[in-house]
Amino acid sequence: MARGDWESRIFTHEVEMRTKNQFIKLLVLAVLTAFVVAACNGTANKLTADDDNPLIRSSATSANCRTIEHQMGETEVCGQPQRIVVLGPSVLELLLALDVQPTGFADQVTWHRGNYDNPGQQIPYLGSRVTSQLKNVGSVSEPSIEAILSVQPDLILGTQYNANQYKVFSKIAPTLLLSRNDNDIEKSLRAIAKAVGKSDQAEQLLTKTQQQIASARETFARTVATHRKVLLLSAVKWEELYLGDSNFGLCSSLLEALGFQLVTPPGLNLSKPDTPVPISLEILPQLNAADSVIMFGGNFSELNNTNNFEAHQLSHLKQAWANNAIAQSLNASKTGRVYFIAGYLCRGFPGPIGTELYLEELEKQLLSPS
Repeated sequence: MARGDWESRIFTHEVEMRTKNQFIKLLVLAVLTAFVVAACNGTANKLTADDDNPLIRSSATSANCRTIEHQMGETEVCGQPQRIVVLGPSVLELLLALDVQPTGFADQVTWHRGNYDNPGQQIPYLGSRVTSQLKNVGSVSEPSIEAILSVQPDLILGTQYNANQYKVFSKIAPTLLLSRNDNDIEKSLRAIAKAVGKSDQAEQLLTKTQQQIASARETFARTVATHRKVLLLSAVKWEELYLGDSNFGLCSSLLEALGFQLVTPPGLNLSKPDTPVPISLEILPQLNAADSVIMFGGNFSELNNTNNFEAHQLSHLKQAWANNAIAQSLNASKTGRVYFIAGYLCRGFPGPIGTELYLEELEKQLLSPS
C-alpha cells in the first residue's frame, strides 16, 4: 500500500531488509535454537520429512484449537497464548485494546535501545497502557530472531511488512500477519481476538467505537455547521507538502465521519487510492475555500526518546507556517483555524485506542475558542 513521504519514513526509517544470505543464516539459527529449547525443556517438538515445513511443533493437546485467517493464509492457534510477541504499534494497539499484555515488542522506528523497562516513557501513545516490562525484539523491518527466541513466544503477531520473515517466525510459534490497510482494521481486531480468546470483547469494542463516533458527531455538529470545509496537509519537511485527501486513513476518514468536507485543488486527479499527492506552496491560495487547515507532521530524525515526541514532530512545521507569507494569507490563518497534529497518531493507530485518542485531540484543538 503506497504511503505519503512522512509515513514512509515511519515504516522504513534507518532499516533495510536483510539480504538473502542473512535470511538463510537466521533460518538455520531459528531451527537450531528451537532444537536446543526443545531439548532443555523436554517439549514434544519433532522433525518431519515435509520439505516445506521442516520443523513442526506437536502440541501436547489439541483442545481449544481454532484456525485463523490472515494475510499469509491460515494458522492454527491452540490453548490460551501467554507469551505474545508483537511487531508494530498498530498491532500492539489492537492487543492492548483487548486487555492483553505482550511479552516482546518491535517498534516501527528504532528510537529506543534496550528493553522496554519503562514503557510509559519509551512507547509513544500506548506505553501508559503497558503494565509490564517488554523484551525489545528489534524493529518491524529488522526483527531480532535471537531476541524473539529468547522470549519463547506461543504467538507472534505482525503485519504484511513481515512477510519475508513469516517462514522463520512460523517455526518458532503460531504466527499471524495482519493487514495494515485501515479498511481491514475490524478484520484484524477479530483475528487477534480469536487468537487470544477475546472474540466477544472485540465485538464490544467495535460497538463502543461506533458509539463514540456517533457521540462525537453531535459534539462537533455546531463547528461542522459553521466551519465545514477542511484542508488536510502532511509533511516531513516544510518544502515537501502532501495533500491529505479522503484516502488518508483514519486521519481523514474520522473527520468525514464527523461531517467535515475535505477540500482538494480543482481538477486534481485522485484516482489512485492512498497514493500521496505532492502540492506546492504556490497552490495553497487555490484552497482558500477551506475554513480550517490541519497539518499532520512527522519528524523522526534525532529522536532518542519519546518525552518530546509531539513537539519534535511539529515544532519545525509550526514555525515554517508562521513565517511563510503564502500560508499566512489563507483565511484559515487569519481566523486562527490552523491546527497541527502528529500524523503518527492517526496513521499509526487506526483501531479503537487510536480513534479515541484522535477524537480527543480533534476536540481539544478544533473546539477550543479561537
